[in-house]
Amino acid sequence: MATYLVLKPIMKHTFISLAIVAVGLLTGCDRSLDIVNPNQVTTQSFWKTADDALAGVNAIYSTTHRGGISRWMPFYYIIRSDEGRSQSPATDIVNNMDQFLVTDYNYGNAYSVWNDNYIGINRANQVIENVPNIQMDATLRNRYLGEAKFMRAMFYYHLVTLWGNVPLVLQTPVVGDKPNSATIAQVWAQIEKDLTEAAAVLPTTYGSADLGRATKGAAYALLARAQMQQRKYTEALTPLQWLVEGEGKSVYALMPNYRDNFLITTENNKESVFEWQFQMNPSENTDDDTETPNQNYGSSLAQFFGPSGIGWSDGEAQRWPTREFYEKTTTGARDPRLEASFLFDSTDVRGPDFTMIYGQTFTQRYGRDNKRVWFRKFQNDHWKNEEGYRSPNNWRYIRYADVLLMYAEALNATGKTTQAYTYVDQVRQRAGLPTLTVAKPGLNQDQFLAQLKHERVTELSGEGTRWNDLARWGDLGTQIANRDPAFSTFVKGKSELLPIPQLDRDLNPNLVQNPNY
Repeated sequence: MATYLVLKPIMKHTFISLAIVAVGLLTGCDRSLDIVNPNQVTTQSFWKTADDALAGVNAIYSTTHRGGISRWMPFYYIIRSDEGRSQSPATDIVNNMDQFLVTDYNYGNAYSVWNDNYIGINRANQVIENVPNIQMDATLRNRYLGEAKFMRAMFYYHLVTLWGNVPLVLQTPVVGDKPNSATIAQVWAQIEKDLTEAAAVLPTTYGSADLGRATKGAAYALLARAQMQQRKYTEALTPLQWLVEGEGKSVYALMPNYRDNFLITTENNKESVFEWQFQMNPSENTDDDTETPNQNYGSSLAQFFGPSGIGWSDGEAQRWPTREFYEKTTTGARDPRLEASFLFDSTDVRGPDFTMIYGQTFTQRYGRDNKRVWFRKFQNDHWKNEEGYRSPNNWRYIRYADVLLMYAEALNATGKTTQAYTYVDQVRQRAGLPTLTVAKPGLNQDQFLAQLKHERVTELSGEGTRWNDLARWGDLGTQIANRDPAFSTFVKGKSELLPIPQLDRDLNPNLVQNPNY
């Protein structure tokens, strides 16, 4: 059945409302049920001008505002990993998103992640199919196609790392389409193809009016992520070298203040390789999560990750990551990344009586003996004392610090451990820690990887990288139940992937269920 969507404004400083036909991706129904609004913009009347092309590209970016991506997807990457947990009274969240006790193969929160990523893919496919036929500046046309391919690759990166053998849909579907499940290798190959083609045409930087658009560096960074996730470390060196040693070296750098990567006043800074743009909309007068025209400009994740009494606290942090910040700085102080990363009884080094939680001390809110920990990075406690469904705090999807640590990991994996030290050192020095070259010289390949695992916890906790890190390293399993008791229910050969939604399998017999579901 045809579905008609009104696409919302997306980029900061870019305001577009576009109506466009989005045909259902994996399902079909009798055409006799379709009732088309004669005033509705259609694919036949659209895709005529350069402005249409811009609006179509902007519609792809707007998909990140949808709840399946901006709210529920981080649950699967953060809470399902060993750094997060859920104590939500909503047992469906606990069972399906934390404890690997998936019984509902149509679980709504998972389905929204699946659905919203495919909505983004559908929007990207329409741009890729239609923009080449528009008479417009060739360089700009190529850029728009590069942005669409980057975004399509990003959506497929989410799908392949969460579900594995997903349908590979590369054209705008029509009613009755029943695509086959692709192999994981086929999905990865398409991701690499899209990102390679995107990197070839995307600009290195944009002007202020286009902040947040995909750049050449973003394409190279996501390409490296995709290659590393397949353990193709040698191949990943090429895009990473562009970012760290090549042209990207003049574009990206670490911010002197780590916390500036998570404040609404310092978004899109020189450390940002790609971030999802959220903003406040003064015309919104509701605090629900509706996806209506010109609504939902922000993210509701801060509300669902907010500490008890502030937000819903459906997702929170384990205690063990806070203990990874044991190393003192060169001046004898505590690692400043701990305070920036977590809200807990000792966010302030002086303890619960001095730790402020949204305008009150930790002691006032929870007492001195409460051991719960919440992720802080994308919260809004730096400028207000409450949370809501419209957080304007951008999601930093790829930071340059992550790129440096990826480069170090790829170098180490390819036998260049000595060369890898300097890139870990840059990350540590920004935190005020002694260089690894001084603190732990002469590590062998296995020892260096073990150190990198620690470095990625202290630098990237709560940023959505942990699940894929564990998968890449082969560390998913019951052996980490000592850090996260939820992993006691982890089943090898099953729990690495989510079940393909049964609703889609009922409508499309060409979809194959993942193993052991």
